[in-house]
Amino acid sequence: MSQIMKRAYKYRFYPTPEQAELLHRTFGCVRLVWNKALAERTRRYEDEGKNTSYAETAKWLTDWKRDPELEFLREVSNVPLQQALWQQQAAFNNFFAKRARYPRFKSKKKSRKSATFQNNAFSFRDGRLKLAKMTEPLDIRWSRPLPEGAVPSTATVSQDAAGRWFVSLLVEEVISPLAPSRGQVGIDAAWTELRWMLEYKTAWYGRELLVVDRFFPSSKLCSARECGYRHTEMPLDVRTWTCPGCGTVHDRDVNAAQNILAAGLAER
Repeated sequence: MSQIMKRAYKYRFYPTPEQAELLHRTFGCVRLVWNKALAERTRRYEDEGKNTSYAETAKWLTDWKRDPELEFLREVSNVPLQQALWQQQAAFNNFFAKRARYPRFKSKKKSRKSATFQNNAFSFRDGRLKLAKMTEPLDIRWSRPLPEGAVPSTATVSQDAAGRWFVSLLVEEVISPLAPSRGQVGIDAAWTELRWMLEYKTAWYGRELLVVDRFFPSSKLCSARECGYRHTEMPLDVRTWTCPGCGTVHDRDVNAAQNILAAGLAER
């Protein structure tokens, strides 16, 4: 059955000098807002024992923009600044759920330069993407088309260490589960579903995440880790394994898919 999934399409673009200057200022403001919010959240918890909500950080942002020393925050779109606070809230949620470590401060030199614009901060018409505060659309190299009729919900602009510019567009796409290949042994409905998720799992608050299955069986497959047992050698014709510790029957391909998915999601 076909389902609607969100998928990120990433393209290279070439900004004008004015666009590059504005984006650099936006990156700096995003980093400043993240660091100020993180510092205040940490202080508040250590001194007062209080947790902080996104709504409270959004109020701080409003107050900061009124500060004469921080009025430059008004020169960039407010949406990427709000998105930084949403992303920080998600990072804290993951920390308290023990899924991630404590959020860290962003470094000007080492942290990823990026800014996420929601669809209320850009226009997309006839393949032309124009971000808030800009007078011209981005010069995007459309290496592959977006799905027909797709309208981006977010646009994440980034610059890598080599100075190259990229924009990642998050869209909704109708996905049909992949049919099993004829030559694959031991493929069942669960494996097909997992492979489908691996190929199309994307994006969290605008951060690009595309986990793609590139697994091919080998003679040194780690097929299962239950009750302290671990298989490191398994002939290709053995497709299932029963754990001596708990008696659980593990499917070789499904378990490998789960390991790949977990590894991909750990890259967030």
